[in-house]
Amino acid sequence: MILTSSENVIPYEITETLGLVRGSAIISKHIGQDLLASLQTLVGGEIEGYHEMIDQSRKLAEERMIQEGETLGADAIISVRYASSSVMQGAAEMLVYGTAVKLSRQVNHV
Repeated sequence: MILTSSENVIPYEITETLGLVRGSAIISKHIGQDLLASLQTLVGGEIEGYHEMIDQSRKLAEERMIQEGETLGADAIISVRYASSSVMQGAAEMLVYGTAVKLSRQVNHV
């Protein structure tokens, strides 16, 4: 599956728009990660536990979006966007969405 944030997939041509596809994942913080993150804020720097949590959530949401696109028979998902929000204290949602499309064979651009 081709994923892109642009509205086209060079050198292919979009032949059909299949519709909006999306995936989301809600991941909660582990109490141990929360404690370590609190300590990390005292000395500064990257908070690895949260980074891993968000990365895991992003990958899961992306897999769900791709699965939805495959169900529609898509060759690609264009205009892909990511969003996140806090659902409740200690839990965050990652949302990814885009437009599922069918592609033609390569086009010769002059």
